[in-house]
Amino acid sequence: MELLQVADSVAREKNIDREIVIEAIEEAIQKAGRSKYGYDHDIRAKIDRKTGHLELKRFRTVTDPEEIENESAQITVEQAKREKPDASLGDVLVEELPPMDYGRIAAQTAKQVILQKVREAERERQFNEYADRVGEVITGIVKRVEFGNATVDLGKAEAYLRRDESIPRENLKNGDRVKAYIYDVRREMRGPQIFVSRSHPQFMAHLFEQEVPEIYEGVIEIKSVARDPGSRAKITVLSRDSGIDPVGACVGMRGSRVQAVVNELQGEKIDIIPYTDDLVTLAIKALAPAVVARVVVDEDAKRIDVAVPEDQLSLAIGRRGQNVRLASMLLGWDIDILTEAEESERRQKEISTRSAIFMEALDVDDVIAHLLVAEGFTSIEELVDTPAAELNDIEGFSEEISTELQARAQNYLDAKKKELKEKQQKLGITDDLVELDGMKPAFAIKLGDAGIKTRDDLADLAGDELVEILGEDKITEAAANKMIMKAREHWFADEAKEEASEESEEKTTSEGKKPNTDSAENA
Repeated sequence: MELLQVADSVAREKNIDREIVIEAIEEAIQKAGRSKYGYDHDIRAKIDRKTGHLELKRFRTVTDPEEIENESAQITVEQAKREKPDASLGDVLVEELPPMDYGRIAAQTAKQVILQKVREAERERQFNEYADRVGEVITGIVKRVEFGNATVDLGKAEAYLRRDESIPRENLKNGDRVKAYIYDVRREMRGPQIFVSRSHPQFMAHLFEQEVPEIYEGVIEIKSVARDPGSRAKITVLSRDSGIDPVGACVGMRGSRVQAVVNELQGEKIDIIPYTDDLVTLAIKALAPAVVARVVVDEDAKRIDVAVPEDQLSLAIGRRGQNVRLASMLLGWDIDILTEAEESERRQKEISTRSAIFMEALDVDDVIAHLLVAEGFTSIEELVDTPAAELNDIEGFSEEISTELQARAQNYLDAKKKELKEKQQKLGITDDLVELDGMKPAFAIKLGDAGIKTRDDLADLAGDELVEILGEDKITEAAANKMIMKAREHWFADEAKEEASEESEEKTTSEGKKPNTDSAENA
């Protein structure tokens, strides 16, 4: 019973399963037994889970004399029959060993084995416990601080708060009680490593969840968070109950709720913004306190152009670009701030450029070209794809004019296509590159001029290289990476075919080498 009492005591102290401790003791006794009788022996220890009785036994397997590799753990049939008359190949002879008188070295070895096993079990328990808590806010006490990196005592484990995950200018000292957000838990040789952060956007979101019951209960949802740790933050909130003001609930009576979060974040100023599905409205609110005059959304480039009065420009941008940067992070869109004069100039330039394209391609005067631009047409392709009925509805357009414009547009595209085809052949650009998803004819010509003439040539590029060739105004790096991965798809398909072919050949070869047992028997 003493062994079971020891196992129970260790299991309670280390908060691990009792069975793990018993198995560790068994392994330790086995190791001590082998050190006494010889390491080649197959010695096993078994502790009765109810009585605590210890059995130490030696196992020997009856083996063919030609196959014996370990004479201490294997025995021939002839030798086995001396102890067991009916012994046969494959039998296992079990011999009970007398209770051991553990020497100092054996006892020390057993102790080390038990401690190692218990330590491993404790580490595994810690990893499983905290791996499930990633995304939670924990509270701990600063144990030590080295070069701005803090080790936080969580009670049953330690967490690591790196300097770049701390709030800037925050001076943590030994013994300080801190809250932090668990963002990663990793298995490492020295045990589970728990990484926490006080600068993570979700840290602030969880602090609001702790302070605002409506968020905890799910009545109010935090849609997005953007932070400049220690300085300023923006957060959008949505109420699922029309009778509850999400901003008011987060602020609290006399600002008590938001102030509690601000105090924990070392005075970080927080803008709480009511969420709306209308992107333009949300952008205007996100850029507050600046007054916005006009918002233009470019969905393809995922960019928002915001025009503000001259006297509001610095306010909209913020100190070191902080206001517009946080608004951009909050919305997940690129935001470009312009004065009204700059925006008007840019718009006029775009109108002039598009009008010139329509005038040249369709051979029309500037009046018709401006009409098309004013109606939102940005390319000749759009004009061809638009139903004739919609063109007829444009003021000043008749059915005859609409039909003629679409015919001219089609002729222009056909001529352009023919021209591009000739250039393609002249440059030696392969069809597989031109037919790639997302590839435009103009892109293919630019690539051909740069020496990129096949799909494999494109697949060898990096995203930034493709952007440099095509131009930043033509393609984003994300779109460039997507196109390159599309070009690489056939590589992966070819590799899979080769692997399948090799496996098939190996299988055929192995089957061909199988002995013909029927023929052998007949012979």
